Amino acid sequence: MFKGIILAGGAGTRLHPLTRSTSKQLLPVYNKPMIYYPLSSLMLAGIRDILIITTPQDQASFERLLADGREFGVRLQYATQPSPDGLAQAFIIGREFVGTSPVALALGDNIFYGAGLPDTLQSAAAREEGATVFGYQVRDPQRYGVVEFDAAGRAIGLEEKPAHPKSSFAVTGLYFFDNQVLDIASRLTPSARGELEITDVNLEYLRRGQLRVERLGRGVAWLDTGTHESLVQASNFIQAVEERQGLMVGCLEEIAYRMRYITGAELGQLARAMHGSSYGEYLFRILDEEDR
Repeated sequence: MFKGIILAGGAGTRLHPLTRSTSKQLLPVYNKPMIYYPLSSLMLAGIRDILIITTPQDQASFERLLADGREFGVRLQYATQPSPDGLAQAFIIGREFVGTSPVALALGDNIFYGAGLPDTLQSAAAREEGATVFGYQVRDPQRYGVVEFDAAGRAIGLEEKPAHPKSSFAVTGLYFFDNQVLDIASRLTPSARGELEITDVNLEYLRRGQLRVERLGRGVAWLDTGTHESLVQASNFIQAVEERQGLMVGCLEEIAYRMRYITGAELGQLARAMHGSSYGEYLFRILDEEDR
């Protein structure tokens, strides 16, 4: 069974002053805390045993929000990242939690939405060997880790924030690894910027011939909420989708119910706890539609 890690640490300096008193991943993205969205991605992949890595000062706030995850039909544990020393540090912090399992890493400020996404995530979680990452076409690839492809469409290279990108496909903040990742991460040396780079982990899988890069199509949205502008854009996107369709994005209670992690009675209890809010009304509507 895959385990999941959400990396929700960091200082959030690009979002100051918003993040001077609270974690970036607790900020609202329209009608939900940001952490709901990466947590929903792991749940849609079928992952129910999840470690949330936070800063020491923010851990209690995450625990108040999500508790042990039981109401969403998952098991949540918490760990702290004393200083932001790179994404790959998550596997060193979470080594005991992961044990002998494969593991998915979701960055706490990444949002995914689109048709067929659950099937894509579940297929990645069904692979027993190697690593799966997702490539997404962007206008400004120099801001990201970038995948280089050969003429047959196979990944042959990865570069972190290249000045001259060899493709327009960025590696998104969602990664699926077999258990080799624990030893790979433990042997990394810090980069020139003093961090344990996730790109170096992916490069090692590429060197071993075990890296699979799935290109997300035009029907999938990938949003990174690390700046004031992108945070507003993400909120506007979520609002537009939800207002148009009448369906929520990243609603943990609905996902838990539709994935059969919780029962209708348990969903009703959660809805009553939020009675009087539009969010609670939405949960009641799900139950009403199921009864028709």
